Amino acid sequence: MKYFDIEGKEYKLVIGNGEDDIYRRSFNALTEKTFGFNFEKWYQDGYWKNQYIPYSLMDGDKVVSNVSVNIMNFEVYGKTKRYIQLGTVMTDIDYRNKGLARVIMEKIIKEWKDKCDLIYLFANDTVFDFYPKFGFDRLSQYQCEKLVNIENGHVYAKKLNMSDKGDMSLVFEKANSSASFAKVSMLGNAELTMFYCTLFMNENVYYIQDYDAVVIADFAEGTIGLLDVFCKEEVSLDKILNYMVNENIKKVKLYFTPKETSSYTLTQLGEEDVLFVLGRDKMLFADKQFMFPVLSHT
Repeated sequence: MKYFDIEGKEYKLVIGNGEDDIYRRSFNALTEKTFGFNFEKWYQDGYWKNQYIPYSLMDGDKVVSNVSVNIMNFEVYGKTKRYIQLGTVMTDIDYRNKGLARVIMEKIIKEWKDKCDLIYLFANDTVFDFYPKFGFDRLSQYQCEKLVNIENGHVYAKKLNMSDKGDMSLVFEKANSSASFAKVSMLGNAELTMFYCTLFMNENVYYIQDYDAVVIADFAEGTIGLLDVFCKEEVSLDKILNYMVNENIKKVKLYFTPKETSSYTLTQLGEEDVLFVLGRDKMLFADKQFMFPVLSHT
């Protein structure tokens, strides 16, 4: 256990794993207060494991500031990489502007920088000036989209029930053993995929029996947003789309960068969720038009 004196007040640093009920309740309370969701269901479903490590400063039994380390393996342009994504960055409103987040960031960078190929995070425009202070550089991301002309009269994919244990097991198994469909592809870490599929995207999970594939997608205003495909065999995305859409869908947006982009238009993303990177692999991305898969965000 380590303690920090910050502006004359002592804070306890806890490197959490979710198993301490008092800590987890306080961590979830601050997450709910800050972001409007919490990790309790994810924990109770058994998906909070050693790959998600919160670094929290506590005032007594209360979590007041946090940055979480996510240990992630990626296939990046054909090479296997170990990256650290920082997420759940939050400070209680009564404890802001005291340097608490800075203390956590400095500890994490010192501890992890030499143990990975890249440290990265996503930030909105309210904190653009904060992360460069620690050596992070900003990189642009690009999204692929194209028009589609499908003549199917109906969708052939089956919608899964993410409250059903069998469907949950199917998605977990597919996510953990999928072929790579993207230039930058998360390897394994089905636990993170299940965070999305059982919470925010629980109405957006489909199964295509002919390809034994799980597809995460949403539909809005004549557009399909394809978030990810989990399949042991690498299948053409156009074939996947043929099972997912009907004649009412005119456009597809991908929330990952496919290995073949020649048939897509690439559009630079805005400033809602900007990528910051630190470490030896940052030059690998400097001249690339890509995006980290949205389902890999933490």
